[in-house]
Amino acid sequence: MAHKFEIYKDKKGEYRVRFKYNSEVMFSTEGYTTKKSAQNAIDSMKKNGPGAPVEDNSEDA
Repeated sequence: MAHKFEIYKDKKGEYRVRFKYNSEVMFSTEGYTTKKSAQNAIDSMKKNGPGAPVEDNSEDA
């Protein structure tokens, strides 16, 4: 699979989620105190992300 979610621990010991595409990190989340919270973030992105609108706030829009 070319894309995946990854849960990891940062230097502070917090759980974070990063989304990778072909081994390149596309984004990462804030830190969570529990692995369950990180998994909940993944579940929420999977459920709510596909239909989310794009908001373009760039200067040249």
